[in-house]
Amino acid sequence: MNRAPTITSYEVIDLRFPTSDEAHGSDAMHADPDYSAAYVVLRTDVAGLEGHGLTFTLGRGTDVCVAAAERLCEMTIGLTLAEITRDFANFWRRLTSESQLRWLGPEKGVVHLATAAVVNAIWDLWAKAEGKPVWKLVADLTPEQLIGCIDFRYLGNALTRDEALRIVEANEPDKADREQRLRADGFPAYTTSAGWLGYSDDQIRQLCREAIADGWNAFKLKVGADQQDDRRRAALIREEIGPHRRLMIDANQRWEVGEAIEWVRALAEFDLWWVEEPTSPDDVVGHAEIARAIAPIGVATGEQCQNRVIFKQFLQLNAIAFCQIDSCRLGGLNEVLAVMLLAKKFGVPVCPHAGGVGLCEYVNHLIMIDYLRIGASLENRVCEFVDHLHEHFVDPCVVTGGAYRLPQAPGYSAQIHPETLAAYRYPDGPIWRERLGAKP
Repeated sequence: MNRAPTITSYEVIDLRFPTSDEAHGSDAMHADPDYSAAYVVLRTDVAGLEGHGLTFTLGRGTDVCVAAAERLCEMTIGLTLAEITRDFANFWRRLTSESQLRWLGPEKGVVHLATAAVVNAIWDLWAKAEGKPVWKLVADLTPEQLIGCIDFRYLGNALTRDEALRIVEANEPDKADREQRLRADGFPAYTTSAGWLGYSDDQIRQLCREAIADGWNAFKLKVGADQQDDRRRAALIREEIGPHRRLMIDANQRWEVGEAIEWVRALAEFDLWWVEEPTSPDDVVGHAEIARAIAPIGVATGEQCQNRVIFKQFLQLNAIAFCQIDSCRLGGLNEVLAVMLLAKKFGVPVCPHAGGVGLCEYVNHLIMIDYLRIGASLENRVCEFVDHLHEHFVDPCVVTGGAYRLPQAPGYSAQIHPETLAAYRYPDGPIWRERLGAKP
């Protein structure tokens, strides 16, 4: 592109899908989720060039994220893309450190969810301006440019800028070979779509059989509501997938620390690879206690880990065996890069959380970046996949044979079809007008 586009306006949409009707996404803490998103569009003075981003929610409260995203979008108006990206770390810090909005966080909660939507929209805009998918944009940055996207504030006692730069530089010689490997084989994935808590036994059996036929080798089961029911369902899914495929369980923060230890031990006979979110996502010490007690079963968490500082503590205390970054819980790709580098230093595999609205589309870029630039090994590393709502995206993720495939279209794969935005806009889209009994 010959000139740097300038951000001139924005729109933030409350987008909701009634997934609770069929128990999609149901778990021990979230019985009736309506997969939703605060959806950001950044418009520029270049015809047809827009940045699209979103943050994932479960229905009620999406309007709160919309309001926060609008306040953050205001801070981008009048800036050129070049002004943002040539010192992206500094822009990220200004966005997350606005002196009044910061009080609502800082760097956590609704304001940080909104940060992800805005920051990821900027990455989408940058990649489209360069004519590349986001993973390829990041792959082609120099090590110094990549590190220049990261705010290292609060990380110095675990990871310095120079250490991070050395990690990235070490992967330069075989980066092209790694890209060829991804083009040929993709990145290994696991499925949660067979294990939602609200599904019947027959539905679980059918979905397991279909997944195996499609090449899946790792499955996750939602647990935590009733121990005997969990034992029965774990036995059922282990019977279906056989002894050699991996089985993980996810409690979605349901348990106290001691309860988690007891519950996991009661399910250990089903050969579990990990337990996910066994207790409060903020209880780093509790996770460490659980990890020591249930080994060799691993502890995985991160879906609701607030920021890089909490991840730093999980890694420093050996509290997790699997680092589950979330592309919207963290403050966009910039902060995700920081956590990937932390995990690399501490030798913990990154296995991203996905599903919801657009999370699979986002992580399809993140896993490729982790492998190409951070030097991730594919041993003991998988990325979550949930087969819901992808048809609404202009560039949906492609998963075949139990593996994510490299995205091809320019951008961050977050753009949603205009027809979907019109139909599912809350509360005035026709889907919701009808459900809420409103007059057209």
